[in-house]
Amino acid sequence: MSTDTRFDVAVIGGGIIGLATAHELTRRYPGTSVIMLEKERDLAHHQTGHNSGVIHSGVYYKPGSAKARTCARGNQLLRQFCDENTVHYHECGKIIVARDASEIPMLEELHRRGTANGVPRLALLSAEELREVEPHATGLRALHVPNAAIIDYRKVSEALARRVTEGGGEIQTSAGVTAIRETETEVLLQTTAGDVRVRHYIACAGLHSDRVVRLSGSRPDARIVPFRGEYFELVPKRHHLVRGLIYPVPDPRFPFLGVHFTRVIDNGVEAGPNAVLALAREGYRKRDINVRDLAEALTYPGVWKLLARHWRTAAGEVFRSFSKRAFVKALATLVPEIMEDDLIPAPAGVRAQALLPSGLLVDDFLIVEKPRSLHVCNAPSPAATASLAIAEEIVDRAAPLFGS
Repeated sequence: MSTDTRFDVAVIGGGIIGLATAHELTRRYPGTSVIMLEKERDLAHHQTGHNSGVIHSGVYYKPGSAKARTCARGNQLLRQFCDENTVHYHECGKIIVARDASEIPMLEELHRRGTANGVPRLALLSAEELREVEPHATGLRALHVPNAAIIDYRKVSEALARRVTEGGGEIQTSAGVTAIRETETEVLLQTTAGDVRVRHYIACAGLHSDRVVRLSGSRPDARIVPFRGEYFELVPKRHHLVRGLIYPVPDPRFPFLGVHFTRVIDNGVEAGPNAVLALAREGYRKRDINVRDLAEALTYPGVWKLLARHWRTAAGEVFRSFSKRAFVKALATLVPEIMEDDLIPAPAGVRAQALLPSGLLVDDFLIVEKPRSLHVCNAPSPAATASLAIAEEIVDRAAPLFGS
């Protein structure tokens, strides 16, 4: 890239949301010059590349919510895109297990939500029927979600990148945005690969979304706090214990789904994630510490209010982070045959969780609009599943910019 290049629109961030947005721009506005800027050397490097690979069906989300709407639409669009671009996915099905009587009302609520959201072929199962679907799982009752599927989101991202370039867009990696200067007629984006002048830009910066907003001169309502999701994987000789996806009934007070079993697209089986506060926004290992990231987290009132509100849950997650035995004990509530020797460490992921100063987690989309830009500050799960639908809505909201 030259030291000063000009485009109509820039998309900041090369994860699946940024890629889907760039794809939607080139598809909807042919002839518009689009550039994607990604700070890493490769695309889908962070959240997308460390995703568990589940295509969610929409049973968790309140009917009528943005998450329910984009999940249903995104599921359809994603499968269609994969069919058209030879990206393999596998419909392996999911079981959500009520392990004791206290979880049955929430299980029934998930059935109601899923039905209202149009999830096909849902069925509430007895303990005996559960065993017919997952012979090694146990529980009082279960919700069967037959159309849940698995995929490799890196492969999806590669296909999206091809479509962007085929549509005339340009993708620049190793181009981290370091400063933003907006005027009445254009925006100057200073990057580590040179300056880019654009009429408009859309930021989909994931783990650094709040920082990109601040570069533009605005202060977002929330701050990104990183949570590391820690995984194990089953040794090959124990893969037979899990046919598809086995999840517990989630705690409605907390946005994480609890440790569960996930069959992955290469025929392995992951177990997790444990969710703990990461000491770096890109902290995939326990020993990864970034002083700036840690200082921002520890001086943010929202972090301490969140920990005060959920200290029991947080303590349990930290304990499991350092105790494989405790991790296995949690998994054994779903599949009792699991033993410590069945599990080996697997790569972790980091989730960009938007947190308000009040300590409340932002559990829906958070977008900041400016005269020449739109910032996606929070795109929570099921963002990967819903990426193409989210991109439609992002470009819909950004459309008035292109008239200025």
